[in-house]
Amino acid sequence: MARVAVIGAGSWGTTFAKVLADGGADVTLWARRPELAREIREAKRNSDYLPGINLPKRLTATARLAQALDEAEQVYLSVPSQKLREILIEVLPYLPEDAPVISLMKGVEKGSGLRMSQVVEQVLEIDPTRIAVLSGPNLALEIAREQPTASVVASTGVETAAAVAVTASTQYFRTFVGTDVIGTELGGVLKNLIAVAIGIVDGVGYGENTKASIMTRGLAEMTDFAVAYGAEAQTLSGLAGLGDLIATCQSPLSRNNTAGRLLGQGLALGEVVKQMNQTAEGLASVEPILALAREKGVDMPIVEQVRQVLAGTLDPKDIAPHLTTDTDVPQEERAADDTTQGGSALRRALQRAFHQLRDGGRDPRSPRP
Repeated sequence: MARVAVIGAGSWGTTFAKVLADGGADVTLWARRPELAREIREAKRNSDYLPGINLPKRLTATARLAQALDEAEQVYLSVPSQKLREILIEVLPYLPEDAPVISLMKGVEKGSGLRMSQVVEQVLEIDPTRIAVLSGPNLALEIAREQPTASVVASTGVETAAAVAVTASTQYFRTFVGTDVIGTELGGVLKNLIAVAIGIVDGVGYGENTKASIMTRGLAEMTDFAVAYGAEAQTLSGLAGLGDLIATCQSPLSRNNTAGRLLGQGLALGEVVKQMNQTAEGLASVEPILALAREKGVDMPIVEQVRQVLAGTLDPKDIAPHLTTDTDVPQEERAADDTTQGGSALRRALQRAFHQLRDGGRDPRSPRP
């Protein structure tokens, strides 16, 4: 029976605290607002974020970080990505020695472009083997209703990942183990951006063909980006990539999908933010992800067009015709990173064929008459 702390009492933090308590752990959930902590502690409800869900008796809550972290054997973080750094500074004096720190978040820090695990390592100055990231198809309300699902926890410390997998497993929630921290973390970040795109075209009124095309091409963009930053391509085909992408793009429970749908219906970004009760991480991640993509020369046309919609420079209905590229040259269909020699050869062959057709059959490698 582990004693664990969950920092952040939004829908996902509260849901995961429930998972941990249902798995047998003694859980203390930290909420910044004392009235929310009191409701969770006394009524076993979080009516703001999980209406209708009864919380376990093993789960308590407090608005005091020192109390939440006291003797915690594992510490889980579930706060808005852009607030993580300042909250970690508050956590630092009370962090139990040797306790693993697990990120449940799916975002990157603006300005620095750091992944959440990198922010944790930088601020807390702890060994990376004590840090883990957990990701997968995690729609909070479905899990809170105990509908079966699975996630993956990744850490460079195998013992850390194993300990989390044991603690975060119930009859309805299974945690698998991996070591690809970068891929697991980036999968959770990148799928949010594609989910915003799916929401936009849904709001416009486009159908399943458009959405399936964006999801498939979006997975290719996600994989290219993640591999460029050191991830393993196969991770993006697993729970933290494809699995999370499907759930987030298809469900009305997805905050990023909802934000996109409002944009597609014609609302400006400011109006969308006002209507959203919770943070849609994809909205904040677009700019830093595109900046990182430019550094590695990764082309992300779908994410770029989401940026343009957010900026008000692209009509939402114009996302679909530009799924892969703005060039007229035919593009090869690929599901992941195409840095192999075969992919490059196919791309060159397509370019030659296109120019031959455009120029009336002349081989572009031959000199002009």
